[in-house]
Amino acid sequence: MILSKSRVRQRQPLEQGQEPRDRSLQLETFLEDRNYAGATAFLTFQRREAGADSKTLEWLAYSHYHNWEHAQALEIYKQLLAEEDPDPIFHTYVAACLYYMGLYEEAEASAAEGPQCPLQTRILFHCAHKTGQEEKLMECHQQLGDSFEDQLSLASIHYLRGHYQEATEVYKRLLLEHRDFLGLNVYLALCYSKLDYFDVSSEMLEGYLQQYADSAAAINLKACNIFKLYTGKAAEAEIKALEQRGVSPDSNDLIKHNLVVFRDGEAALQVLPRLLDVCPEARLNLAVHHLRQGQLQEAFKLVKDLQPATPQEYTLKGVVHASMGQSQSASSEHLRLAQQCFQAVGSSAAECDTIPGRQCMASCFFLLKQFEDVLVYLKSIKTYLASDDDFNWNYGIACASNGEWAEAEEAFGAIQGEAYRQEGPFLNWSARTSIMQGKPMLAWELYLQQETSERSLELLQLIANECYQAGFFLAAARAFDVLEQLDPAPVYWQAKQGACAGTLQMVIAGKETPDALRQVMGMLQGSSHPNAVRIMQIITGWASSKDIIL
Repeated sequence: MILSKSRVRQRQPLEQGQEPRDRSLQLETFLEDRNYAGATAFLTFQRREAGADSKTLEWLAYSHYHNWEHAQALEIYKQLLAEEDPDPIFHTYVAACLYYMGLYEEAEASAAEGPQCPLQTRILFHCAHKTGQEEKLMECHQQLGDSFEDQLSLASIHYLRGHYQEATEVYKRLLLEHRDFLGLNVYLALCYSKLDYFDVSSEMLEGYLQQYADSAAAINLKACNIFKLYTGKAAEAEIKALEQRGVSPDSNDLIKHNLVVFRDGEAALQVLPRLLDVCPEARLNLAVHHLRQGQLQEAFKLVKDLQPATPQEYTLKGVVHASMGQSQSASSEHLRLAQQCFQAVGSSAAECDTIPGRQCMASCFFLLKQFEDVLVYLKSIKTYLASDDDFNWNYGIACASNGEWAEAEEAFGAIQGEAYRQEGPFLNWSARTSIMQGKPMLAWELYLQQETSERSLELLQLIANECYQAGFFLAAARAFDVLEQLDPAPVYWQAKQGACAGTLQMVIAGKETPDALRQVMGMLQGSSHPNAVRIMQIITGWASSKDIIL
């Protein structure tokens, strides 16, 4: 009953005007054309007009099943089981329907009632995977044979468990034995796409698409490859080719999901929540959307009960925990869990030498504040991500934290996105890097470019303190002078007079020009603090002794 589509023999085309000889030939025509909707309509009509014997019901259930109408197929198989002396194989077919309906425990129980056969083994194999029964999974694995169907089942489990290389090896062997089974090219393309060989994946799809140009699955995968290689706009254009062939993207949940991704999250809240139980990636991408919107709690709700099984799931869960741990409600437990997730990916044999794997390992050390180790990993992938703002941001912070200020300045300068360049942390790190590079005036100019706000006040305080500590007293005096005008707190005056005295020392040592003293005198004039007069007298006296006119 559950036959491989590729095993249906090719029928001879009818001559023009020739009618099918009988109804059985008409049904065969539908099945050979894989027109299961047509077969279902034909058999339903036949059932209504002439009644239905067991054989008709079997074919109707078969057609419903292959048309992804598993609930309807299930009802018919139950009806067949209710007949006198039913074929026990119907229990196995019921199990197949239940499996595709997501009722894995019920599917396992129904399969156990059927006869021992390869199909029963395959269903139990997949149910064990879905329910996490490792011992049962290995037991069924050992029972698999070398048949085409059993090997396909084995390859699919490898794929579902993230063992893409193993799945690839099985599919390649099957393709060598069955070159006319074009669908194997699509399975191989899926594996290559998961292994990040997007160009190879697209090449594998070409032969299949030449034969089946309206295949939603193949076109969708090709669009995903284009998205990874180029842009979401180019990927969306590929999906539009389906509409030209009469296939509506709205009729396919996976395509609806991917269009949200291609459009950079557009309509995410309208589309993705309804697909959480349909498409596993929907949960991950909805969490990503919440993260981008700063909705940490919403993202956390989506992943807190997620048991990660793939590198992407580990990485996303790590990012969410890291974001929660670094938020206002900082939690060391969140940071510990984030470290574990990142380390699981970065230290795995399959991912340790990939770009995402090294990014994860760098993130783990970043949270541990081991910046020398962070740079070991980030420098190894810098060539590939030189234009990526996120990479340059993290690389810049790691370099600055490790005292590599020139590298940090270059990394921050490479960031182009306005979303980054207008944020307080970016301004602060850029100013700190300029100061440590001996360019305090760049930091001061950065402050002058800002409008008065809480963010600019924070930047001004950073410039004042960092310049003072680094010995750039004139820039520190300027910053503390503005701070004192904004808030006449004693702490700012004390820092200001220290910076003014430090500027005099720099002029005496020949590290500043006399013009610096003129600027200091301008800051001190009009001050109500008694020490201001004393400092001006000292500066004036020294300048007179050196014949310097202030």
